[in-house]
Amino acid sequence: MTREQTARRRKRLWIILGALLAAILLVCVGFAVYVGDYYHADETAVQTMAVSDEITVSKTDGGDLVFAPPSPKAGLIFYPGGKVEHTAYAPLMRACAEQGILCVLVKMPCNLAVLDRNAADGIAEQYPDIDAWYIGGHSLGGAMAAAYAANHSGELDGLILLAAYSTKDLNGSGLEVLSVYGSEDRVLNREKYEGYRGNLPAGAVEIVIDGGCHAGFGSYGPQKGDGTPTITGEEQVMRTASEITDIALGAGG
Repeated sequence: MTREQTARRRKRLWIILGALLAAILLVCVGFAVYVGDYYHADETAVQTMAVSDEITVSKTDGGDLVFAPPSPKAGLIFYPGGKVEHTAYAPLMRACAEQGILCVLVKMPCNLAVLDRNAADGIAEQYPDIDAWYIGGHSLGGAMAAAYAANHSGELDGLILLAAYSTKDLNGSGLEVLSVYGSEDRVLNREKYEGYRGNLPAGAVEIVIDGGCHAGFGSYGPQKGDGTPTITGEEQVMRTASEITDIALGAGG
């Protein structure tokens, strides 16, 4: 190979390397822009994180929020919706805690549960006095919670799906399953929801909140593409907390 041919080959290699680096840079920038555009918790959620005589609110080293009643009767690990700040679900967690459920609201990397679906690992072991444990989540968080439950059914009592579905087969898992969505939800893919319905155990409970929407499970304002709710966010949260309490305390209380 001549010196000229070697030089041309090196030039081609540098061009290829430069193109690859540019592509990687574009992907990284695109991802940063994507995850940087997320729904923030509103003032209602922030106020809900205040400690009271009834409920203790604490933060773990990893940023998870723990809502602890004086004598918890059951535990709930909750995965937030995709691109939603986890603190937006503080009102729902507090409402559940006020009924006797210790709630662990998980902070996800880049607000995406798909990046750490095993985030629930080790949480229940930190509270050995609680015998009944549930995992749940909203939207993408619910799907990831379902995936976790499918692989850890022996460690859990049930699954809570809020505007979500399970792509994993949970038949034979022995899990209690509660599925809740709002009648005005325009974000939930109903076709996929119906298509994956068979993955839920025969005894799964489905609740449709009349007037509720997709974003109403959290406190982060309207969500793009969602329907118009005919009830307040507080009403949807309280109704949801009531349904969660019914299933969780049935085992834990």
